[in-house]
Amino acid sequence: MAFIPKQTKNLFFTIIGLAIVCLAINLPPSFTLFGKTFYRPEFNFNLGGLSFKKNIDLKYGLDLAGGGSLVFEIDTSKTTSDNQASALESLKSNIERRVNLFGISETNVQISKINNTHRLTVELPGISNLDEAIALIGQTAQLSFRGETPIPPEATPSATFNDLFAKDTGINGSHLVKAQVEMNPNTSEPEVGLEFNAEGTKLFEAATKEFLNKRIAIFLDEIPITYPTVQSVISEGKAVINGSFDTKSAKSMAAQLNAGALPLPIKLISQTTIGATLGKDSIDKGIFAGLVGLGLVSLFMIGNYGFLGFISVISLFIYGLITLTLYRLIPVTLTFPGIVGFILSVGMAVDSNILIFERMREEVRAGKPWNVAMELGFGRAWDSIKDANTCTIITGLILFNPFNWSFLNTSGMVRGFAVTLLLGIIISIFTGVVVTRNLLRVLAKKNN
Repeated sequence: MAFIPKQTKNLFFTIIGLAIVCLAINLPPSFTLFGKTFYRPEFNFNLGGLSFKKNIDLKYGLDLAGGGSLVFEIDTSKTTSDNQASALESLKSNIERRVNLFGISETNVQISKINNTHRLTVELPGISNLDEAIALIGQTAQLSFRGETPIPPEATPSATFNDLFAKDTGINGSHLVKAQVEMNPNTSEPEVGLEFNAEGTKLFEAATKEFLNKRIAIFLDEIPITYPTVQSVISEGKAVINGSFDTKSAKSMAAQLNAGALPLPIKLISQTTIGATLGKDSIDKGIFAGLVGLGLVSLFMIGNYGFLGFISVISLFIYGLITLTLYRLIPVTLTFPGIVGFILSVGMAVDSNILIFERMREEVRAGKPWNVAMELGFGRAWDSIKDANTCTIITGLILFNPFNWSFLNTSGMVRGFAVTLLLGIIISIFTGVVVTRNLLRVLAKKNN
């Protein structure tokens, strides 16, 4: 019996353990086996004062889960060219926040431009009350400033933010000219600068006098977004909010404030409802196509490469488990194009194995021992595997458009295809080069 190094054995058992964990994650929530009901493990645990709960159900997009798609026309006539980009970004972030508070997850909010008209597209998978969502999205952002109010001790345990900040200062979004990220000249740390119009300047001066050394909370759509302490009376109409900001959080705060300061009216121009039945039919067809593709690929590999092909099929099975596990844990929102990307990646997952096996055959024909031919096959096929997959990764990144560049694709459906394709490529490199190689070292017969 051939000697197997300890490191190879350890990696083999690690791969088997990873496959078992992934299999457990991808089990149905409950299933019956030999007359006994079993339940999928839950990702719930407590660590000190922290609790963690992870929903590992697969997330489906609009085309698979059903729901609604809303298209709004954006009125930008009241904004200047300098403010238009920030106003549109504020509108988008505000709509995303609203639909998330509404309890809708995995939404897709996009802004596009057709000729000279800006449009807002909101996709809401799984929603049952489309009219309520339309009413929620169509509201103009409401910004308000409220002062801290003393609360009787007996009322403190049940007090809410609305109780704590009950005094309306009269300042709203119409008084705020703009909010922007600034750098503190003394500390070089980011902060959020506020600029008020003439009426807002007077109201803000009165508010800072009244609530000196107290807090003023800023509410957006009745949700508190910050509650800084007033450190001095401010009469010039400009103020800063400082604290534990980094550049990203300061930009997010400014965008939220601008959502109330620069409201852009939107008008619904179309709505589409997709029934869950259509989505289920698409899922069933996608699963059937995936199983057929997996079966045909397995038959080809075993028929062409024998035991080597059987090892690659095991590796392909592990590839599928890891991929589906990441879909659940990230989570990835599956659309029908995303399922197509996964099916395409199934075929690509064995591509590296084919390159490796053909290189092994060449080495065996050249008179090399089997185990030497195997190691050389993996080593010499790596350059081809790397170059081919790098090109596909670049294409996938262009389709995914991670930086939201306007000159590239912004479609959620295409991005769904791109993300499953990218994950598939990365995982296929791991399973093709690491998993298959280790399985061959442990399971395949080595001839001298």
